[in-house]
Amino acid sequence: MKNKKWFEIPAVPAVLLSIISFQGGAALAKGIFPVLGPVATSSLRIVLSAFILVIFNRPNFRNLTRVQWKAVALYGLTIGAMNIIFYMAIARIPLALGVALEFIGPLALALSGSKRIIDFLWVVLAAAGIILIEPWGNNAIDVIGVLLALLAGAFWAAYILIGGRISKIMDGGKAVTIGMIFASALVLPIAIAGGLLTHFRPVMFISGLGLALLSSAIPFTLEMKALGKIPAKTFSILMSLEPAVAALSGLIFLHEYLSLYEWLAVVLIIVASAGATLTQKKPAHTVPEIL
Repeated sequence: MKNKKWFEIPAVPAVLLSIISFQGGAALAKGIFPVLGPVATSSLRIVLSAFILVIFNRPNFRNLTRVQWKAVALYGLTIGAMNIIFYMAIARIPLALGVALEFIGPLALALSGSKRIIDFLWVVLAAAGIILIEPWGNNAIDVIGVLLALLAGAFWAAYILIGGRISKIMDGGKAVTIGMIFASALVLPIAIAGGLLTHFRPVMFISGLGLALLSSAIPFTLEMKALGKIPAKTFSILMSLEPAVAALSGLIFLHEYLSLYEWLAVVLIIVASAGATLTQKKPAHTVPEIL
């Protein structure tokens, strides 16, 4: 058993690799949009992720109580909605801006109910970031894309709340696996009804499999291992780097160039997210956004 330790990745590099994997997967997904569209691409990713999770986790469906079934169904539907809306958002706006705006949801959740002056500062910084994007101005940023990204962030906040509750009543691996089945049940009919899978070809299965691995299986595995080795606050601060990694991923793989104001917007939202985590009194939410 000792010789297996050599390939184990330390916690902090594991989180950073998970972020790179997830944002690389998002860039890959956006590259598929011209062929399949965001809804069908999201469906492909979620369905294949569900298959991978079922194969590896082999959940026992018969042992679930009625309360667990209701909770995991809501959990899965939230996952499906969050993903499909986020993909619809980044089909309209740069990946970095979509990720940064989505972070507003968890940030609002972390600061909800707080009356401290320092937390008001993080709200101001996040709001300034949104203003700098100027969805109402004369630039090319799509207003609907901005609103969709913010809506995806709201579903992310709901996902964190539901995930926190469901972790108390059932095993995390089982919850994610069964949740992804419910997510598949939500997104696949939407894609089929819209005729968005008519352009699917068997060769695209390889891209879909790569998408499922990069955006779900690999980052989820890395993050879950890291969560057991580092404090929740450290994990959350590292996750705040996602918009920056998304910006680099969009630049390298999608040739998405942000303006100076848009870069500043991303930085302000990162600072607001990391600052809120650092100054938070209660433990930070640590449910990964890899689904």
